[in-house]
Amino acid sequence: MKMAALNILSQPWPPTPPLSVSNCYYSFCNTSKSNSSNKSHSLSHSYHFSLLSSLYGSNRPYPSSKLSAMPTHFSKSGILLAGSGCSWMQDNSMHHNNAAGSECGQGQLYSVFPTQPAEVSSVQDLFNFICSGPLINKLGLTPEAVAESVDKWLSYGLHLCRLFQLNELYLTEPQKVRLYHYYIPVFFWCDDQISQHRSLYKDGEDIPPLVIGFSAPQGCGKTTLVFALNYLFQITGRKSASISIDDFYLTAEGQAKLREANPGNALLELRGNAGSHDLTFSVETLSDLSKLSKEGMKMKLPRYDKSAYNGKGDRADPSTWPEVEGPLTVVLFEGWMLGFKPLPVEVVKAVDPQLETVNKNLEAYYDAWYKFIKAWIIIKIKDPSCVYQWRLQAEIAMREDGKPGMSDDEVKDFVSRYLPAYNAYLPTLYSEGPEGSDPKRLIVIEIDEGRNPILGN
Repeated sequence: MKMAALNILSQPWPPTPPLSVSNCYYSFCNTSKSNSSNKSHSLSHSYHFSLLSSLYGSNRPYPSSKLSAMPTHFSKSGILLAGSGCSWMQDNSMHHNNAAGSECGQGQLYSVFPTQPAEVSSVQDLFNFICSGPLINKLGLTPEAVAESVDKWLSYGLHLCRLFQLNELYLTEPQKVRLYHYYIPVFFWCDDQISQHRSLYKDGEDIPPLVIGFSAPQGCGKTTLVFALNYLFQITGRKSASISIDDFYLTAEGQAKLREANPGNALLELRGNAGSHDLTFSVETLSDLSKLSKEGMKMKLPRYDKSAYNGKGDRADPSTWPEVEGPLTVVLFEGWMLGFKPLPVEVVKAVDPQLETVNKNLEAYYDAWYKFIKAWIIIKIKDPSCVYQWRLQAEIAMREDGKPGMSDDEVKDFVSRYLPAYNAYLPTLYSEGPEGSDPKRLIVIEIDEGRNPILGN
């Protein structure tokens, strides 16, 4: 298949009119009988048809066992909930199978064969689109490397279309950008980081999972990114686990005690800022995850219920926590303030006097979190104020899903308690990286208001 893909890339393919799946096989048969000048056309048609048929022709679902370990963040509408950033999925190209249900990650996923002809672009076109992405050079993915692995790009794209219930034959521009300019390039980078990590150990040695930290503002799509990466690891045979700093928030009782200990400090009145996490619990969890290197070893991952207490949240009942089994290859650890480090007191007080206590609390976070993280992905935004709109979208989705999300005014009040930390700590995070991070194992991905990667600085 790789040789076929490379041959396609070396040949132009300008079919006129655009080829459709409904006549793809017919055109291939007829073209194969013509002269040799049409050889590249028949190869393109045959190769692309076989790939598309593997997704749409059989309607065979993925084994449910591969989906059972995936985190479930989807609403009844099939859109990821809090912080998901999945507006790019909301169009007519989504197909839902009533028998399968519309919640990704629950039940089985089916693809629906389109009832109308669809244009099939050549592999050359896809190759050009991939290479035009803003992350290609940043992640060290040369055009030559893309050409040699084009079969993987196609395969991963098809798998993600099935995961998100998108029709590969009708992808919109935002969907193509999200898959081929963002999720798949980042997956290749993560996969390379895993290879580097594993190369440090000798044959026969227990290899702890690589912990990759994802620092990204609320609502920017980090949950969806991690969800997609987790799934790609599953289908490529690597065991992975995902966890969020949200899962380490204090219980509702613990939050109440924090408020009582800091009267008048709005930044510690609700969950979010440094000081509102159970650091002892997080160290225990991350330590246990790092030891999950052998077959048969199991543990449950804590989860946090943001909808509890009318949106104020509480730790979910342990009976609902998902279980993971070793040997783990990678742990995807994400959070809005992951990587923030203490600053001089006069700097934080100039932003907001109430940050002084939060800044002091940050001193304990390196030993609790950052020392476990060996590779970093920093999602960069230009203006923290867009967090409000993203958070509002997420809460609206929760309410539409029948969950007691916050009202618009409550969202505004809630986000206002995070903005001082963003304004104080993001500049240093973007310029210096997290404390103790290796610059060679860190990437900064700048995104726009639509949550898509841009060239940036």
